[in-house]
This record gives sequence, C-alpha cells and structure tokens, in this order.
Amino acid sequence: MSPVTPTCQLLDRQALDYRGWLWVAPPDDPWLGDAGGTVWSTDAAIAATWRARGVTVHDDLNADPGVPPGAVLFWPKAHALGEWWLLALCRALPAGTPLQVVGENQGGIRRVLKVLAALGLGCRKRDSARRCTLFETRVGAVPLDPDAVWTQFEAAGLTLASHPGVFGHGKLDDGTRLLLDHLPAGLGQDGERLLDVGCGDGVIAAYLARRGGAVTALDVNAFAVEATRRTLSANDLDGRVLASDVYTALGEQERFAAIVSNPPFHQERRIDYGPTARLIEQAPRHLEPGGSLWLVANAFLPYADRLEAAFGGFSIITDDGRFRVYRAVRR
Repeated sequence: MSPVTPTCQLLDRQALDYRGWLWVAPPDDPWLGDAGGTVWSTDAAIAATWRARGVTVHDDLNADPGVPPGAVLFWPKAHALGEWWLLALCRALPAGTPLQVVGENQGGIRRVLKVLAALGLGCRKRDSARRCTLFETRVGAVPLDPDAVWTQFEAAGLTLASHPGVFGHGKLDDGTRLLLDHLPAGLGQDGERLLDVGCGDGVIAAYLARRGGAVTALDVNAFAVEATRRTLSANDLDGRVLASDVYTALGEQERFAAIVSNPPFHQERRIDYGPTARLIEQAPRHLEPGGSLWLVANAFLPYADRLEAAFGGFSIITDDGRFRVYRAVRR
C-alpha cells in the first residue's frame, strides 16, 4: 500500500528495511502496517485503529517496547513533547538502537539537531522531501528523566498537574475559566454523576469533584489521563479517569446528570471537528432525562446546528466575543 502522509512518503523512499521497527507517535497511515513492526502511541483512537489492523500497540507512558531493530519517532507539533519522547525512548530502548526522527518542516522538525546535540546524541540529516525532513541517530544514555517534565501550577483554587503533552500546559485556558465561572452553583452538590469529556489537565473534573459530584473523566490522550489522575490526587479528590475516544470507554447503559466539556478542535495542525461532533451527537444517549450538556468553544466554531440537531434546542449562556458557553438539555 502506498503511503498517504508526507512523513511516511519520505520514509517510503529510503533504501532501508523497516520490518520489525517501532513506530512512535505515528499518524494513521496504513503503509506503516504493511511495513510491519509495533506501535507506541499515547492516542487512544490511533492505538485502537492499529490494534484493529492486528498490530501490537503500546499505549502506556512507561511502555516496554522490547528490543526492536530500530525506531522512528514522528515529531509532534509541541516541541517540548518531542523532547519527552526522545527521553522516553532513551530510557526504554537499549543503547545503540537506531533511531530516526521525521516530521514536517513547518512543525519544527529542524530543531531536532539542536535537541539531540544538547542530549549528547550524534545526529545527521538523512533525507528531505515532501516538505519533511528525516534525521537519524542512535539511542544512548542521557542525564535527564522524562518524568522530570511533569510540573504543577495553581488555578481555580486547585493544584493542577501539567505535562507538555496536555492542552493548556502550565496555564488555565480562558475558555475553561469562562465555563467554570458560569456552571450552576448546585451542579454536583448532591453527589450527581457528572462526566468530563476531554479532561486535559483535570481542572473541570477536579472542580466538579470538589463540589461533591461523582466524576468520570475521559480523554483520548494518555498524558491527559495521567494528568487528571495526578490533579485529583493532589487535591485529595476522587474520580474515575479513563482513556477514551470520546465515549468509547463508557458502558452502554451509563447515564449522567451532566456532561461538561471544553473539547479540542485541532489534530496537530489540522482543524478536526470529528470528536466534538460525536461528543454532541451522542450526548443525549449518555444523559439522564433532563440532564444537560455544558460546552465551551471558540465563538467562531460551527456547533449551533449540531446542538440543534442532537437536542432540538440549546441556550448560549454567555459569549465574551472569544468563547461561548452552550447548554443543551435532554428532553
């Protein structure tokens, strides 16, 4: 099968046998499956796609990928996250394992030379095409622990865990702040079952749990799942946190008094309405009768029609010109 993504098209033209290699943070490109090997991904949706193709997938932040003949890291948009992956690979793989790093030029791949030099790892440019660049090096011992990138900060009266792989790293997003400021005072106070979809660093889940809600938090990103667990623990709060592509981890009969979300709309550099579309369209089946969806989004995003179609109506609770808070009720 021919590759469909520019990075895989660049790999495809290499005179190299990639069979058995480890693909790290890969895109959804079927060419990788044809090349064989295993996948290490922190994205639950991508991990599920590769498992469905019969590929062995590692989805844990502290995975043990064994001893592959080599590894390819697909450089992410977030530079600090790319650094974490390099540190994680140096911890997980035997010294001397061939490592290639590939990415789109507009995504900052050229920074890899300086990053690897700072880690004491040699590196050379192997190829460039399709507005992408491919570097190669070898895994070696480095003096830094990937766990050291975890930090904490204070916001909304809570201690929040933060990681470069989580949305809003190190700060409270303005949209989330607006949402929290406009949630009804009684939400969660009677031990209601509440659902946070796209939990990120866990600020919404912790805010609702502090009010007394029985909280379930979902995120497709393993870094966000871990951050939310750490946030709840740091504030001595309870909650269930699951890796989930929107609602996939929930049981068919699970219902909640409210769903609260600040959903993402980017996949790397692409705008992707798919997850939020599913969040809205499937929300009624996960709400109790009379239950409500609370959603904050950038004001320009086209969610009104989807809310109307799913719920038969909705309210705009507030609009500050940048963000809107929507409420829709299951009748």
